[in-house]
Amino acid sequence: MTKRNIHQKMWFSLKVLLMAALASVADVSHAEDRIERSLSASRLASLRSRRMVGGTLAPHVPWQVMVYLADSVIDGGYAGGALISDRWVLTAGRNLFVRKSQEDIQGKHPIIPKVYVGISEREEAVASKEVAVEKVVLHPSFQNHSDWDNDLALIQLKEPVVMSDRVTPIPLPESGHDLNNTVGGSGVIAGWGWGIHLTPARSLKYLKLPLADHSQCKAEYGSVSFTPDVDDSMFCTAATNYGENLCFGDAGGALAVNDTETGEIYAAGILSYDKPCTTYKYGVYMKISSYLPWIHSVIRGDTETSSALRQDAMSKMYKWQP
Repeated sequence: MTKRNIHQKMWFSLKVLLMAALASVADVSHAEDRIERSLSASRLASLRSRRMVGGTLAPHVPWQVMVYLADSVIDGGYAGGALISDRWVLTAGRNLFVRKSQEDIQGKHPIIPKVYVGISEREEAVASKEVAVEKVVLHPSFQNHSDWDNDLALIQLKEPVVMSDRVTPIPLPESGHDLNNTVGGSGVIAGWGWGIHLTPARSLKYLKLPLADHSQCKAEYGSVSFTPDVDDSMFCTAATNYGENLCFGDAGGALAVNDTETGEIYAAGILSYDKPCTTYKYGVYMKISSYLPWIHSVIRGDTETSSALRQDAMSKMYKWQP
């Protein structure tokens, strides 16, 4: 066979492959259109079919914060946080790194994120809603054993945010607040996490999730690799009866609960393990009540010598008393 014939044959084969690829893209596009039409019809037929994976468009959540590294998940993406005072945001520590595993993070400093308050839409994350960050503080035992150990970080804002009906902190738990006393044994969490199309949501969504049995959650993940080793500083929520659950990108959001005895609403936990989606049953949270001493020490501005200084002052004051 001549070189000319060989080139003609190769060119013909390339054209066939190109036409096949274009046809495949068209088929995918048509399939996506059919899926979208089907989903739209399903959404109109039932509010429950609006599938965080799932979730319903949230009313305004005044304590919700967007912790932003990038639009692209590959570059870190964006996630949730909770405003806990006029100058402090509590979030998951892993939200401050592009790659999240213990192996990738070891020895690296957290990234200073952009922080947006008072927003419910991705398009609202603009300069006028951004609050400058002074510093971030990882929990001192962050990822000391696994990817999800002590997965908390505090973000200090450079200036106090102005409180309004759009922006207000959520209280931390106090003495007497008990997860066993939550209304209906459930809590509510909002987030911009991935939905049914496996892309970050453009609008804030929320889910009302049942609190899960601690021992069942611990047993479930005890046999699954690369999942949290659920301990007493964590708690879990389960999927809804409709199969709706947390998904990638929801981490850092606060589970807000309502105490039946006091009627108070407070943040019981910060979401760490946000990977249940449609594969696993339980979301795993850092139990805030277990971390209150650390949170308060950071917010007070304690240094390594603060405790000793307080002890010394108290000792002298007691000695001065007759």
